[in-house]
Amino acid sequence: QVQLVESGGGLVQPGGSLRLSCAASGSIFSINTMGWYRQAPGKERELVADITSGGSTHYADSVKGRFTISRDNAKNTVYLQMNSVKPEDTAVYYCNAEGVRTQATKFSLYGMDYWGKGTLVTVSS
Repeated sequence: QVQLVESGGGLVQPGGSLRLSCAASGSIFSINTMGWYRQAPGKERELVADITSGGSTHYADSVKGRFTISRDNAKNTVYLQMNSVKPEDTAVYYCNAEGVRTQATKFSLYGMDYWGKGTLVTVSS
């Protein structure tokens, strides 16, 4: 069974920095895209950033220039470095793994998608 476990959330002051990590486990063969989404109270879940296995990245306009996504394919881990955070960055941040193939499904045409349980980031003074 594939699991995604996020860590690194917490309380940070405006202008500060925080680093989120998400480790995928469970006999993983490959993962196409890993990403971070967030959901603020009363709002829909939105994409923050994602990164392909080849290293191509995509960011939401609201975080461009402030957040950096990176990935360690050998560890099946994705990171989100959050700099110059703002109160509007407050949300539950969810890790997503798209197109996951395990050792048992490595020849499948399509992989499965998985979500972590989320980690809360609060930006406040």
